[in-house]
Amino acid sequence: MAIDTAVVIYMIERHARFASVVRPLFEAADRGEVALVTSGVTLIEVMVVPLRAGDEALAARYEALLTRGRGLTLVDLDRPLLRAAARLRATHAVRTPDALQLAAALARRCGCFLTNDRRLPSFPGLPVLQLSDHA
Repeated sequence: MAIDTAVVIYMIERHARFASVVRPLFEAADRGEVALVTSGVTLIEVMVVPLRAGDEALAARYEALLTRGRGLTLVDLDRPLLRAAARLRATHAVRTPDALQLAAALARRCGCFLTNDRRLPSFPGLPVLQLSDHA
């Protein structure tokens, strides 16, 4: 299962509405019951606000979860992924960060993409699930 940036934020910052929904997902990944995938875009996006605020500890928690968490793969933004993302942008008119996330999910053959972004369409072979539908 691929996850969008918001899912990681909800977990780390214990979001009032969504933490109880995403926590079991991360716990299952930690036990090896489910494999989670996200792209390097998530690392960029989750660190901006803590770094801007000078909260190095929160930035470090995000980085640790994304780079050392069991059951979670952070997909590098390499050239093949960038090409695939460009193709998604060209054919589906999604924003660059979303195209990178979706390209990572497709490259890792994920069964679905979990997000809270209503703008994202489902793709052949990659249903987009809305977290708010499950909270």
